[in-house]
Amino acid sequence: MPKDVIIACDFPSKEICLDFVSKFKDEKPFLKIGMELFYAAGPDMIKAIKDQGLKIFLDLKLHDIPNTVKSAMAVLSKLDVDMCNLHAGGGIPMMEAALEGLTRPDGTRPLLIAVTQLTSTSDEILHRDLLIPNSMEETVAHYAMNAKKAGLDGVVCSPLEAQKVHELCGAGFVTVTPGIRFADGAKGDQVRVTTPALARELGSDYIVVGRPITQAADPVEAYRRCVAEFVG
Repeated sequence: MPKDVIIACDFPSKEICLDFVSKFKDEKPFLKIGMELFYAAGPDMIKAIKDQGLKIFLDLKLHDIPNTVKSAMAVLSKLDVDMCNLHAGGGIPMMEAALEGLTRPDGTRPLLIAVTQLTSTSDEILHRDLLIPNSMEETVAHYAMNAKKAGLDGVVCSPLEAQKVHELCGAGFVTVTPGIRFADGAKGDQVRVTTPALARELGSDYIVVGRPITQAADPVEAYRRCVAEFVG
């Protein structure tokens, strides 16, 4: 599976995002549109990006009863995105309903992946706040296998868990991994982090990189550095 770097466009407005995208003259980066930007700019943001020929990962992390998620995914299926997601914690019936809702009448659909555990979640939070007694590795593995059973294309996980997910779910099961920082950069609010180079070694298929690129003095150069370290 070809590897790619996804830039997390966590911006508060359409104008700021488009200004950022305009910096890329020679590259066509894969962009992640998350809750902040989508709630601020809505579907118009998606159209503005797609009009430039760029791929979009719509990161809304749906998590609700199966019927609600199915209906929401049917709406999202009308947007020209390439990937979207939900929380695996909603269970297999919810994920199956999401897949059904996302699939268009002609059988096409974006990639659908499930969030296992957020990369800001530590073992302490897992046990103390979420009351999950199992280890992080066991929990992520179980959620990934549930996503596989539900027919999804892959999961969002830490690069630290990507290899185990592939062992359990197959090489073609996509691992999308946030929590990426340069070796000389700050972790921020992420807990389970790696560098782009280590993520490649650990088997990540896509890395999601936000602040190390978007807040860099030269975002294009930072993006190129990510691509060089991760894709080679």
